[in-house]
Amino acid sequence: MDKIEMHHTLMAARARQKMSWDDLGEAVGRSPVWVASVCYGMNSAPPDIAQGIASALGLEDDALIEALKAYPTKTWDGAIPQDPLIYRLYEVVGVYGPTLKDVIQEKFGDGIMSAIDFSMDVEREEDPRGDRVKITMNGKFLPYKSW
Repeated sequence: MDKIEMHHTLMAARARQKMSWDDLGEAVGRSPVWVASVCYGMNSAPPDIAQGIASALGLEDDALIEALKAYPTKTWDGAIPQDPLIYRLYEVVGVYGPTLKDVIQEKFGDGIMSAIDFSMDVEREEDPRGDRVKITMNGKFLPYKSW
């Protein structure tokens, strides 16, 4: 089973189980954002977590568990996304990317934020004018080295 077939199998099982990402993350003791990224095929799960995801979704399939554990190739379609939410995230990076780069480098020096030593959280912030989406990204600073 490849990562694409794994993803479709997991999404169908999650829908049948009526399980939220929070539920699935809680079932395996990991962040719901990270668990979702594993289920989308963009991260690999250690053996115990792969087994836990499969079990929580009622999928005792060795091929599925192996696909969850497999190292991913992290690629995506380079076309501008059409989904409005994903497009808005692209827009945020397009508009604020150079600003964030400049501010980060002013505070830390020449380097980047790791997407490997990294965590992300999504919260709902209630607001009488309309609820807000709060995305927190936390990545280790990696300075560029001279040699």
